[in-house]
Amino acid sequence: MKHILLAVVLMVFHVTTGIETLSAAETARLPNIVLIFADDLGISDLACYGRKDHHTPHLDRLASQGMRFTSAYCAQPICSPSRASLMTGKCPARLNLTNYLPGRPDAPSQRLLNPVIEGQLPLEEVTIAELLKEAGYVTGLFGKWHLGGKEFGPAEQGFDVVDSPPANTPPTLETGGKGEFLISAAAEKFIEKHRDEPFFCYVPHNNPHIPLAAAPEYIEKNRDAFHPVYAAMIETLDESVGRLMAKIDELGLTEKTIFIFTSDNGGLHVLEYPGTPATHNRPFRAGKGFVYEGGMREPLIVRWPGVIAPGSECDTPIVLTDLVPTLLDAAGIDPAKTVGPLDGANIMPLLRGESMPERPLFWHFPNYTNQGSRPAGAIRDGDWKLIENFEDDNLELYNLTEDESEVNDLAKTETARVDELHAKLKSWRDQVGARMPTLNPDFDDALHHRLYVEQDSSKLIPLATAAETEPVWTDWRAAMNAAVKGRKAIVTPATGDIRLHAIAARVHGEKLRYEPEPYKNVLGYWTVVTDWAEWEFDVENPGRYEVEIQQGCGTGSGGAEVAVEVGGETLTLTVQETGHFQQMILRTIGVVELSTGKQTLSLKPQTKPGVAVMDVRRVVLRPVP
Repeated sequence: MKHILLAVVLMVFHVTTGIETLSAAETARLPNIVLIFADDLGISDLACYGRKDHHTPHLDRLASQGMRFTSAYCAQPICSPSRASLMTGKCPARLNLTNYLPGRPDAPSQRLLNPVIEGQLPLEEVTIAELLKEAGYVTGLFGKWHLGGKEFGPAEQGFDVVDSPPANTPPTLETGGKGEFLISAAAEKFIEKHRDEPFFCYVPHNNPHIPLAAAPEYIEKNRDAFHPVYAAMIETLDESVGRLMAKIDELGLTEKTIFIFTSDNGGLHVLEYPGTPATHNRPFRAGKGFVYEGGMREPLIVRWPGVIAPGSECDTPIVLTDLVPTLLDAAGIDPAKTVGPLDGANIMPLLRGESMPERPLFWHFPNYTNQGSRPAGAIRDGDWKLIENFEDDNLELYNLTEDESEVNDLAKTETARVDELHAKLKSWRDQVGARMPTLNPDFDDALHHRLYVEQDSSKLIPLATAAETEPVWTDWRAAMNAAVKGRKAIVTPATGDIRLHAIAARVHGEKLRYEPEPYKNVLGYWTVVTDWAEWEFDVENPGRYEVEIQQGCGTGSGGAEVAVEVGGETLTLTVQETGHFQQMILRTIGVVELSTGKQTLSLKPQTKPGVAVMDVRRVVLRPVP
């Protein structure tokens, strides 16, 4: 608990020193923000994106009043990491939160072992809610969090008001089937109460995640859809969005409110639960859990009167991580002075109808999922997309302009382009500290072939209806479930770790010092190789502890060798370049045995090839299961 409290104190210090206090008049000019986040809604699920059998009149109207993005991507094609990036502006690989929590367990059917991921969004990660709150906003979350429980919930990450109705409710016209109308009512109450001050209203719905449920009246209305229940859920979600649009209009807040609708990952296209597959993402390949387009492209609609031209469309590829720096800019907050470098880009020029320089987008997904996907990475650069499969190092290349369905793999004919994109992808992985899967010693090749090769769910082609598609995948689903039955995923523990923050270090030497600026919060100015730092801490539970260091290092300064002395043992850290001294990555460097009582940990550089050794934000000693 004391380490959690320290993290909270540091976070408050981190944020409050970085944002100027605004006058009442200045605060009044800040735009309100309503951000609605659907759960497993695919790119092809809305009528305004071409779906013929779904009714979404309110979202269609929102698109006609604002901008509809056609190449918007989630940060990760699965729940928790996508949400973590939306809150922090950082990519999942940098956060080491790459799979849903707690993730799919390791199993003999899987050739590789999943990397151990963060079991929650750490408290010292600064969220958009915290930054907006310091800028004068009142902040509220209504719906799903899925980034940690107890001491790691939204109230601990900057939200003044939190209301999370049950994820599954009796399917009625009053509640919806996934608490949609309860969530909307809570958000409406929040907006009404804070109508005279700037607010950030974050509405992460549970709709249309499984189990599927909707009021009978909606199901009957959608009886001819691909999946009547799912179509009814989409209509329920649309109605919920319409309620918040109406509330904003009713209060006369439309002109000063940024209204955003999007989703966390692609639609569920496989059989995963009774009554699924839920939807299809045609013409795009695959869906939730995959780095193919069906798993990553999202509906994104943004309305901002006076800034965005009504009925506009944007084809420029963007990633939802971009929303953090963009919304901070709208609120007059400079990330460079508050949290340091972010992985997202400010897309304000696109909202104004202007262009932006082309840039590559990257994904790192080293995990298996319940949808049948395998560990992979991807890069989109212009019209081209490269996918790297970590099981066998196979590379796939697609021209998305000519082949949006990703069926024509050009890797064997475009070898120079493959080499170029692969080099960019590997370089990016190094810079963000991406963790890779390792070989599974208990691998069962026959079972793997049955689940991932004989019936490759990325190539699932839906039949006319979900009901017709389901039986083809029933045996596969049973085998996928059986492979992990009785097994547990391994994530970092929510409690029991020892967190050593830069502010608490004792510094020895000439230049090394703690830098308190909010965008730093690090041990920096490490320009003298003989300077060193140490922490003293108490160990309550003896045993083996994994040592993780959060480090940053500017281009040209990497390669320093640092001795990490703790518990009578010495580990070695070779400092990795990250592109910027405040661009932090997480490095696990080894395991030590610690006994009960007072201990010290020291960082002592042995070499310094560049201008400085590194910047360090924290060291974590984590119990090994």
